[in-house]
Amino acid sequence: MTKNEIPDYQLIDNETDLIKFANQNADVEWMGFDTEFIGEKRYYTLLCLIQVATVHGNYLIDSIKIKDLNPFFDLIENPDILKITHAGENDYRILNNQYDVIPQNVFDTQIGAGFIGYRYPLSFGKLLDSELGVRISKGYTVTDWKARPLKNKQVKYALNDVIYLEELYQKIKDQLEHFDRVEWMKNEMSIWESDEYYEEDEHAEALNNRLMNQARTREKVFLLRLFQWRRERAKELNYSKEMILPKKIVGTIVMNISSGKGTLKDNRTINSKLIDKNWDTFNRLYQAPITDEEKEILGRVRKHMDLTPAEELSAELLYLIIKKRCMDSEIASELMISKNNLKKLRWEANFEDHKLMNGWRRDFLGEDLMDWLKLDGDLKMEMKDGKCIIEKIAK
Repeated sequence: MTKNEIPDYQLIDNETDLIKFANQNADVEWMGFDTEFIGEKRYYTLLCLIQVATVHGNYLIDSIKIKDLNPFFDLIENPDILKITHAGENDYRILNNQYDVIPQNVFDTQIGAGFIGYRYPLSFGKLLDSELGVRISKGYTVTDWKARPLKNKQVKYALNDVIYLEELYQKIKDQLEHFDRVEWMKNEMSIWESDEYYEEDEHAEALNNRLMNQARTREKVFLLRLFQWRRERAKELNYSKEMILPKKIVGTIVMNISSGKGTLKDNRTINSKLIDKNWDTFNRLYQAPITDEEKEILGRVRKHMDLTPAEELSAELLYLIIKKRCMDSEIASELMISKNNLKKLRWEANFEDHKLMNGWRRDFLGEDLMDWLKLDGDLKMEMKDGKCIIEKIAK
């Protein structure tokens, strides 16, 4: 195929053809797919295009023109068909949040690459180049996917995201077998096949705000209400939450609401027109009595304490130990855990249920390191006889 040549494909832009597509591919063993969507300035992501590759050919499904996409979703939920994606978590999350789709039998090449020596996350283009010697253009990442008709360059870009997936999957699978990590990959992918994985706490944004550990109760309640109002207003208008109320000024509003409208209007970090427009709402949210439901929600706030210098050092050492072990075994340390999440482990209410303490991660790190990760003591490091000795000192 030449540089500018478009692969053969079928455009599906009506329900009748979608049903035919689904029937034709009901018994395939694998299906590569990707989506193009627009999320900017919207609360509800607009699914614009679905790209699919199977043994029967390549397809572009016009998800703007087709209102009933259930025939395609049935394939995503079919456990007998392997779904191959690259960085597909966001695609599955959109399908679940907006269409209640729960994917089954999935394989993600970005995750798989992390198990065979690549860093994580790795772009599709770099992985293709490395494994298949294929170079593709990524110039249409933020193009207007809702515009019709699609341009030839958009079509080629969209198809490039799926036509190589099965070959890439085979290459990665062979290396997973070589490293004896097939079960680890299955364990990691099974997380994406659970409805619980896509559940979102509607109050998480407020509960994770640092003000929940600093403000007075009345301001905490107002913070909770302000985020809820922001979210519901965004839903109502189908605007992004940032368009309703920029997150960066939420804290300023919360900590100055008691001083009145004038104080907020005089604050140079806040647009005075925003205060004029919403003051009555803000004041009402602040003045309303706390409810029993709100008391229950505030009871879920995790107590946050900054790490002591010794605890900070211990966390840093643990992260470096994990990173070195991953590097020696050709596993992306970012797949294991990020440094920030490692530091947050001490505040996990269900520490033993954390993914780091279970599944392939526990098997890989071993019980000794699992014990160290509890951070119930400090790590002592000293140089002795040309060796670096690290030991855990119980509190």
